[in-house]
Amino acid sequence: MTATDTLVSSYEARFSLALRPIADRLEIYINDLLADRVDDRRRVDIVVARAKTPLSFLEKASRTEGGHPKYVDPLNQILDQVGARIVAFYLSDVDPLARLIKENIPPIEEQNIIPDSPNEFGYEGKHFILFLPKDIVTPELPKTHCPTFFELQVKTLFQHAWAQADHDLAYKPPGSLTLEHKRKVAFTAAQAWGADFLFNELRSELAPPDAT
Repeated sequence: MTATDTLVSSYEARFSLALRPIADRLEIYINDLLADRVDDRRRVDIVVARAKTPLSFLEKASRTEGGHPKYVDPLNQILDQVGARIVAFYLSDVDPLARLIKENIPPIEEQNIIPDSPNEFGYEGKHFILFLPKDIVTPELPKTHCPTFFELQVKTLFQHAWAQADHDLAYKPPGSLTLEHKRKVAFTAAQAWGADFLFNELRSELAPPDAT
């Protein structure tokens, strides 16, 4: 059995025995957390959690940097084996939701991902690496297969929609991208950013004072 075969076998066991039930529990946990805060929950479109599939894990574990493996211990170094996403309606909802999460689940890393230049448009979102809540990792789950961390993304509807399409068509394109294709992707990113900005502005102008 090759090293890759061993890695795949180990991850498949982890996926079925621990990651999938942990993801299901995490989704319920976050929904319950938001349900306790009526104002926060009504501004959320979806909460979803998932376990990284074996195929996706192997693809990430196989990545290289400078001709060398990016991960020497993928089972312990890849931190998004369980991932969750909160999709909010408006830009102004993202930071309050992020604060609520951090108040209840200890974070170890936080990133606010935006394009490097004001002349660029592309992927945006708030990413966290957080400790898995102890209530989720219960004793009947095999300890050796249970991760310590999970990834959480907090995005708006437009950020989420654009990222999903970009991942499907541009990040992992079915064919090579021409210059025109890349310009079209950049144009849609600018449109998504503009829609986010304008709807947030309209909400601020039109919503009752106690709803902002």
